[in-house]
Amino acid sequence: MTAAASERGLSAPPIWAELVPEGVAKVRPLAGKMIADVVAAVRDAVPDYRRPLTGKFREVLVGGVEMAIMQCFRFIEDPQASRAEWLEVFRHAGRVEFLEGRTMDSLQTAVRVGARTVWRHLGRAGQELGMSADALLTLAEAIFAYVDDICVVAVAGYTEAQAQASGSYERKRRQLLKLVLSDQPGQAQPLADLAAAVDWPLPGSVAVVVLEYRPDHLRMPPPSLGRDVLVDLESTDPCLILPDPDPAAVDALRPALAGRRAAIGPAVPLADAHRSRAVARRALALRHRRILPETDLIHCDRHLGTLLMFADEPLVAHMAERVRAVLHPLTTKQRDRAATTLHAWLRARGDVNTAATLLAVHPQTVRYRLTHLESLLGDHLANPEDRFLMEVAAHAWLPPAHQPKPADPGPGPADPAPGA
Repeated sequence: MTAAASERGLSAPPIWAELVPEGVAKVRPLAGKMIADVVAAVRDAVPDYRRPLTGKFREVLVGGVEMAIMQCFRFIEDPQASRAEWLEVFRHAGRVEFLEGRTMDSLQTAVRVGARTVWRHLGRAGQELGMSADALLTLAEAIFAYVDDICVVAVAGYTEAQAQASGSYERKRRQLLKLVLSDQPGQAQPLADLAAAVDWPLPGSVAVVVLEYRPDHLRMPPPSLGRDVLVDLESTDPCLILPDPDPAAVDALRPALAGRRAAIGPAVPLADAHRSRAVARRALALRHRRILPETDLIHCDRHLGTLLMFADEPLVAHMAERVRAVLHPLTTKQRDRAATTLHAWLRARGDVNTAATLLAVHPQTVRYRLTHLESLLGDHLANPEDRFLMEVAAHAWLPPAHQPKPADPGPGPADPAPGA
């Protein structure tokens, strides 16, 4: 912010022009006493300022009070006096307040307490000099308008420092997120140093949440998940890192995602965060292909079997192709029905009634279908290894809509055998 730009919003300059400058010489000797009284009043009224008056703290507090009072005298003598120096002093004071960890309320309270103390001194001196009531009123108005201007400039410095620190802090958090997700060795010490810099306690375990990339979400405010959650919503591979995930943390995710689809990877040691992300990525891709349920938030821990199978898709595809080849003589609809029946029967460990429940059909229907499957598969149904491979292949082959689900079988006639 330039001095010229800063001065445009100031309210006091026109009021100073209404004051008579002759009395300044008579009250200027009070400056030392006024400075000491203002410093004492501020320290008494604002707890944040009750600390040893030494070093940088003394320089900023006493120097700021001195600048404010002496500049007040200069404005009475010359309402057009340059404001550049005091603008910079109070902008700097505002920055220091933030960097020292004090609040904006403390800063504004200190300025206003100081203004009341100055007014008591100048009001008393004005009466002793015989100033009229109108002149005293104008002086009071000028002082408090001047105080408002000081607050505006100091708060601007405070917020500038706050914005800069926030930007630096968020950059470091993004760097930390990338470092946590790195699979490069030798990162333990840099990670610990960066975590300490942003006050992120190193967790024993993490779960990575991968979100779908949606350009229309780039300008959305970040979700309110707490400072322990590392967030990257700006890259083309958006994700969150949940430290020491528990059910409560996971439950808090859904409303924070604002409708964006996501997958939460398994909890892993911190050094394996990249593995959790890889699993979550796979889950989100499988959900997009409708292999996993089309829910907004996929919990990878609930689909480990499917995720394991699709970790090596070419191998799974080869296994599925072997089953497809056996069922090739059937039509597409018949193949899907045969595969669904086979999958349910294998899941039921050969129990026809359980398989019928999974398929929501009559047990006799399952028997008809199995008779035809036995004619196609022969001894493979009796071989434990082949049965396992067929179950994996059928699970991978069938989309969720064709996966057998628990249901009441209900009465009804048997449908035709798969080949019928």
